[in-house]
Order: sequence, then structure tokens, then C-alpha cells
Amino acid sequence: MRFDRRGFSLVELLVVVSIILIIAAIAIPNLMRSRMSANQASTVESLRVINTSEVAYSVTYTGYSPSLAALGPPPPGAAVTAAKAGLIDQQLAGGLKSGYIFTYTPTQLDANGQYRGYTINANPSQYNVTGVNYYYTDQSHVIRQNATQPASATDEAVAQ
Repeated sequence: MRFDRRGFSLVELLVVVSIILIIAAIAIPNLMRSRMSANQASTVESLRVINTSEVAYSVTYTGYSPSLAALGPPPPGAAVTAAKAGLIDQQLAGGLKSGYIFTYTPTQLDANGQYRGYTINANPSQYNVTGVNYYYTDQSHVIRQNATQPASATDEAVAQ
């Protein structure tokens, strides 16, 4: 009798599976760090977009917007108005993008009912999963960060 010896032995398969598991154990944490870094970079860019949009909004409508939603796109077929200026995408106008929650607060209401300032906090939706830095910006357009708690106007500016 002759046995056909094509294929792999159980020991060979276990060695290959062990090697794959070791490589995965090394690669997965690096992948997660890369994902958090990408989320944080996207958040800083989103804050820049909001700051630029606020400048355009204030020139067009004589004051800053009352909310992020006011900077968002109008419904299909509708005209651009102060309530839906079409300056940022729908996802950002909703306050959640790239694993960060954006909290917008208009400030300094003047006698004409126009806002002369605003603050925005961007906090990770799941700390140490979607990001580890907290961000803040206001009408000065300086983006600030804090690694331990929600950022404020007194925190360090993000490197330009």
C-alpha cells in the first residue's frame, strides 16, 4: 500500500498559525495608533474648516452662526440661507466626525441679535479608542489641545 503524502502536517499548520498570531499581536496596536492619529488629524482639519466657514458666514450674514447646523448644507433643491449656509458637510454639521464630538456654542450676542463670537470643543467619542487629545477653538481661529481633559482657551496651541 502506498500513501499519498501531499499536504501539511498538523505541526506545520500549528507553526504557521502561531507565526500569524504573533505578527497580528504586533500589528494590531500599531494599526489602532495609526487610526487614532488619523482621527486627530481629521479633527484638527475639521476645526480649520469650521473656522474658515465662520469667517465666510460672518461676512455674508453679519455675525457668526447660531449653530453648526446653520453652517450645513440646505435640503436638496432649497436655496442657501442663514439657517443652512452650505459651508460644511452634513456629517460635520451634525456634530460627529472621525470619532470626535463637536460641541458648538455661540457667544457675545449683540444688540442686533448677531453673535460676535463662538467656541467649539472637539472631544473623542471614546477616549483612547477614537482619540486621546481634546481640542478647542474660538473666533480667534487658534486651535488648542489638551491631552487630559476638555481643552479651553488657556491650553497650548496646536503646531501649525
